[in-house]
Amino acid sequence: MKRLLIPSSALLWGLQFAFLSPALALLLVALYNATAAEVGWVLAVSNASAFVASWLVPAYADRKQNYLAPMLGCGILTLALAGLLAATTSLPVAVVGLIVLGGPAGVGSSLLFAHLRHSGASITDSMNTRAIVSFAWVAGPPLATFIMGTLGNRAILLAIGAVAVLNIGTTAAMISRRQRRLEERGASAGGDGDSHPMSTAAIAAVFVGFIALHAANRSAVSIMSLFVTQKLGLDVMWAGVILGVSAAAEIPALLLIGRLGRRFSSRALLTSGCVTGIAYYAAMAFATSPAVLVALQVLNAWSFAMVAGVGLTLFQQIIPRPGLASGLFTNAARLGAVVSGAVIGLGSTTALGYQGVFAASAALTVLAMVILSVAGRTTGRRREPGGAEQPQPAGAAR
Repeated sequence: MKRLLIPSSALLWGLQFAFLSPALALLLVALYNATAAEVGWVLAVSNASAFVASWLVPAYADRKQNYLAPMLGCGILTLALAGLLAATTSLPVAVVGLIVLGGPAGVGSSLLFAHLRHSGASITDSMNTRAIVSFAWVAGPPLATFIMGTLGNRAILLAIGAVAVLNIGTTAAMISRRQRRLEERGASAGGDGDSHPMSTAAIAAVFVGFIALHAANRSAVSIMSLFVTQKLGLDVMWAGVILGVSAAAEIPALLLIGRLGRRFSSRALLTSGCVTGIAYYAAMAFATSPAVLVALQVLNAWSFAMVAGVGLTLFQQIIPRPGLASGLFTNAARLGAVVSGAVIGLGSTTALGYQGVFAASAALTVLAMVILSVAGRTTGRRREPGGAEQPQPAGAAR
């Protein structure tokens, strides 16, 4: 039972937002009669709330050295949000709920990985947990669509509430188990044996590099349907097949990366992900066959698994505070989504058309690889309290 708590929590957090995120725009229109413009600004302000919460809540958890209690609060807020959205028919009330309740509730998944780091989990454990979240995102949207199609749009809110209740129960069990362990050991748990802190400037560079990586991936995913239907003249079904294959292949990729993490540094694995990503985007810029598009998703899955899995591990290695590390990584993804809008707008206006977006994504990935390489080299020396610089151990900047 104990071994099932973390995997169960990862699955539930993944399902919770795999249900809500893809369905939110539809719910705004169907339940609250929102216009297209209103949907746009509601999603913008709710994402802004989540962005701010991803800084504040993990910072609080870091100060308290306790990530499970805030995670329990996130589960309670999700339950409250589902209840509010189900009870109201007013768009302004729904918006307030998304800002006040939904923003902080979305930090739960980040806190889970911060807890893993704080409790001394290995890279393999983190990767396996991340693979479970990815599985939830593969299964969640189709399941949400099925629930809404058979039981009505409001039924998805009931499903989200049910998942939140299970999440609250799982987190409460984790808190109880942690308390017993602390009482038995007489000391707080925590592990940072593989931490390799960077300077603030180097961390900022890594942050920028990951914004670029996420922007490249989000641009390619967002443009896929238009590329398949308007550029290649294929049925929209192919876009679903392509994205589905990529998402499904990400799961074994994460599991394999967890095993490779025992033999190779995070920096080496991340470099392989960047190189694979560059190859994928470059190939997509010239691909025209559906079979080739599907086959290329193996490269895409490996690249994004590196960014999503190894990236989180890297942030936790270079930032001593697990909550801040997880929150910063999450916000890099959010800012990457914002930047992707400009990438799509500029890339699609080139002579290549929609394929220009893939070319721009390849260029962004090259830029990110250079930035991350330079940032990694800045950790070659560290300053001791007396002011003298001392050489770092080999492989420390991982």
